[in-house]
Amino acid sequence: MENFEFVSPTHFAFGRDAEAQVGAKLANQGAAKVLLHYGGGSAERSGLLGRVRESLAAAGIKYVELGGVRPNPEITLVREGVALCKQHGIDWVLAVGGGSVVDSAKAIAVGARATCDVWQFFETKQQTNDVLPIAVVLTIPAAGSEASPNAVVSNDELGRKTGYGNDAQRPKLAFLNPELTFTLPPYQTAAGLTDMFCHLLERFFDDYGAVPVTDNLNLSLMKTIRTEAPRVLANPENYDARANIMWAGMLCHQGLAGVGRHEDWATHGLEHELSAFDTSITHGAGLAVMFPAWMEYVHGENPARFAFYGREVFGLVTSGDVEADAFSAIDETRSFFASLGMPTTLAELGFDEARLEEAIADMLPTLAANKGNPFGSFKRLSMEDAAAIYRSAL
Repeated sequence: MENFEFVSPTHFAFGRDAEAQVGAKLANQGAAKVLLHYGGGSAERSGLLGRVRESLAAAGIKYVELGGVRPNPEITLVREGVALCKQHGIDWVLAVGGGSVVDSAKAIAVGARATCDVWQFFETKQQTNDVLPIAVVLTIPAAGSEASPNAVVSNDELGRKTGYGNDAQRPKLAFLNPELTFTLPPYQTAAGLTDMFCHLLERFFDDYGAVPVTDNLNLSLMKTIRTEAPRVLANPENYDARANIMWAGMLCHQGLAGVGRHEDWATHGLEHELSAFDTSITHGAGLAVMFPAWMEYVHGENPARFAFYGREVFGLVTSGDVEADAFSAIDETRSFFASLGMPTTLAELGFDEARLEEAIADMLPTLAANKGNPFGSFKRLSMEDAAAIYRSAL
């Protein structure tokens, strides 16, 4: 097991009507004026924002609102949020939404007390402890951003999508009510399940040997997602299935599932370039395409690891041929994503050979800037390797 540091400051309020506690718990933390940050109209139409406003008002907490967060959140709105925080003396940022809203809120919280432009943190990865505290009312379990130190933001002007990690931006409060996820469209639910599963794959496959305590937690979460996915897609209002998925989504990306490992994150890097090139691509859908392609390309570094994963997660029987067992595990991964309704090829995401070559030319320079060259840990990948993986996914 490698050396590691682990920080987990998040206080969770989990269960039915958890959002009703927002005002009281923020008041207990000394909050006086918050930035209420959210996405589109669904939170308003569902009545969730109204309930959050009532909770804040009942606790005597003032608030300034900023909506409009899109999937793949963009730096322009972050800058607007930073300006509002400075103008109104905001002391907490409250995100109501999914991972995109939470990531945008984190970026705002970092920029609110900075003297430089907030994008500099994403460019340079410089650390700061001077960050506004963050609270989250989660509506989409997927990204795990409600407890993680990470945020991913796009800069459309530069054609960049990149992440920033800082333990100081882990949310201090997270309100998780599985009932808020009952009305999620099936595709969004499936994309979230895929994202969770891929967070685990990034941690399970790296260049380090066995770490039993971490590996067993990781494998248990994978099996939980596999079990609950068909249940929740068949019955979206199955509270227990939604609850298990919501809690698993947090554990998948909080960090515990990777302690003592190097972690890989090559596939997330490959996908981030795709959804920066075409912002209509849902992150989970892009991962469903890219992860099996990455697996096929790199499996030869440690086929036994893939075979072990196949046995533990999918119940595959050992054939005696480790290479064949590795490919069976990869095939099962692709089939699992397909069973959720996810795409499995770039063609399904609107690419043909010509458009893919255009995209590769556009993506490789920013991939190198964001991830380095080479990148990844399970197998160190060059930009030529990255291009080959993209082509194999067509």
